Amino acid sequence: MHNKIDYRKLLKLEIFIYKMFKFQNTRRQRVYNVFIISIFMVYSASLYAQSEKKYIRQGNKAYEKNNFSESEISYRKAIDKNNQSPDAIFNVGDALYKQNKYEDAGKQFIENTNLNENKEKKSSGLYNLGNSLLMSNKIKESIEAYKGSLKLDPDNIQAKYNLAYAQDLLKKQEEQKQQQQQEQNKENQDKNKEDQKNDGNEKEKEQQDNKPSSKDQQQKEQQQQQQTISKEDAQRLLNALANDEKDVQEKVKLAKAAKAKVKTLKNW
Repeated sequence: MHNKIDYRKLLKLEIFIYKMFKFQNTRRQRVYNVFIISIFMVYSASLYAQSEKKYIRQGNKAYEKNNFSESEISYRKAIDKNNQSPDAIFNVGDALYKQNKYEDAGKQFIENTNLNENKEKKSSGLYNLGNSLLMSNKIKESIEAYKGSLKLDPDNIQAKYNLAYAQDLLKKQEEQKQQQQQEQNKENQDKNKEDQKNDGNEKEKEQQDNKPSSKDQQQKEQQQQQQTISKEDAQRLLNALANDEKDVQEKVKLAKAAKAKVKTLKNW
């Protein structure tokens, strides 16, 4: 806890110093001025540090009560007082993480690790960064963050556990992706086979459509057969007529011959 500055005591100190050097020469007056300026510089720095710590304490109280949005506001006020405060930036990241704002939280932890010179705190920042990346489904990046945390603090058991978990999760994800790819390839192959089969069926159907049916073929053969029989019958008819004509001619000849014979007969 930081004690509050007593402004009345500060004012009394200034008046006392002024009275001491009031009747001194110019050189002592300059020393006095430098001394006063130094006091106010220290006072200003102390005042800003005090304000920063005050807002961090307020944020911590709200955080412990699970008022994460309220704690974020207090931590950001601390950053307004000192934008180079690694603790305030880290705490903003924590408050954002608790509000499921993982990407924004990750940005705060990155900034924290860039500002932090303390190895232990920097390891904590990288560990929290790994958690934020893991929750954002950036598994490969989270693995690198956990590794960085363990380089600075090899005894961080939780970082070891989360690293192993992220690596196992990445392995399962890659196996699942590979399986999905195999299933997709098989599905594409089956689809190609089905398309080829359908094309073959369509061609066969087209050929069947163009090919006359068995009934039509039978009718066509019957017509051809009838046409062939008709020609044969016609030929037979012609042959029969020719034979009949020959017979008639023979009969005519025989009749003429018989008539002639009759004429030669004498009537005794």
